[in-house]
Amino acid sequence: MDRSTGLRYLILGGSFNPVHIGHLMLAEEVASEFGYDQVLLVPSLVPPHKEPARGASPEDRLAMLKVAVHGRSLFVVDDCELRRGGVSYTVDTLEYISSAYRPDGKTGMVIGDDLATDFALWRDPEGVCALADVIVARRSGVSWRMDFPHLTAHNTLLPVSSTDLRERIALGKPWRWLVPSGVADYVDSHELYAKH
Repeated sequence: MDRSTGLRYLILGGSFNPVHIGHLMLAEEVASEFGYDQVLLVPSLVPPHKEPARGASPEDRLAMLKVAVHGRSLFVVDDCELRRGGVSYTVDTLEYISSAYRPDGKTGMVIGDDLATDFALWRDPEGVCALADVIVARRSGVSWRMDFPHLTAHNTLLPVSSTDLRERIALGKPWRWLVPSGVADYVDSHELYAKH
């Protein structure tokens, strides 16, 4: 018996500290290019590939994601990594997604070209590739090499980063149009990222 939901899923994980238009535009473009029905946005608890950024709690980051995509049927926010605790390993998340969502066909997972070069250092990269089609998207604009099976996205390169956003907010520079309006309101009302 086929237990598939009949939907094709694309996963975009990250710190989302804060979520911005670059994240959402990338997800929508890749979903459109490769024919995915829904995008699962998965905020990490402790990312294994970089230092956890400060300025917002996991609960704040989750709330901002939900505000950002409220009413948009393409997007689903899943807090599985926050609930699981510990380091957020992709292979564990993919196993959970496969079981919980029962996708039609192989799940897609988009990563930025800034992470592609170090993919061999991830926990169980072969397992990741067995569970998902890895799609490498342009983020840095620099050349990269990945010795694992992957697809290449032809996404628009938007030079927006959460790091830059946090710096702009802390320094009082313009930033509001780089995030969905609800996220900007959340940042303001919770006084996130500002220097105290």
